[in-house]
Amino acid sequence: MNSHPPSERPPRLAVLLSGGGRTLDNLLAAIKRGQLHAEVAMVVGSRECRGIDKARHAGLPTQVIRGEIDESTLSDMLTSRSIDLVVLAGYLSKVHVPHGYEDRVVNIHPALLPDFGGHGMYGDRVHRAVIETGATESGCTVHYCDAEYDTGEIILQARCQVATDDTPETLAARVFELECAVYPEAIAIVLDRITSGCSRENGS
Repeated sequence: MNSHPPSERPPRLAVLLSGGGRTLDNLLAAIKRGQLHAEVAMVVGSRECRGIDKARHAGLPTQVIRGEIDESTLSDMLTSRSIDLVVLAGYLSKVHVPHGYEDRVVNIHPALLPDFGGHGMYGDRVHRAVIETGATESGCTVHYCDAEYDTGEIILQARCQVATDDTPETLAARVFELECAVYPEAIAIVLDRITSGCSRENGS
């Protein structure tokens, strides 16, 4: 990941978020330490939130658009900033993937899809459901986004055990540690596919 020529333009990311911005923090840290060859070129929030505040403080171009962004508007936003990949980072509005970006929008879900996914399944709701069903294993899933919630093709997963005394909060903390490691790795895989001209059907 550190073999890129200094003159090579890093792939440009648009990060979409709705909350505290911890995933944005993680991606910026991965970029800074050279783990991820990319730059965050735009941050979009579905509301004013701590994540947007962090992006502004970091000097990143930011925009708040409440609710769902229609496909045409999102397409214009992405092309105007030459965005290579859209990264969802706790974004709670549905994304209408623009034409040409079918393989360029990714999300991370705090469970092992296809279980515990779908509309309304986010945050502590997911971890509570995992615990209440008696699952012994959880984790996170990075996947491509399509027209439905949490149904796109899986890129990477990471797993952890569910302890008998876990609460949604303790399980969430353990899963987030996995997310911090897996998301930059998965993004690097997708960017490599994009820059090499490979489709996901043809492998990385």
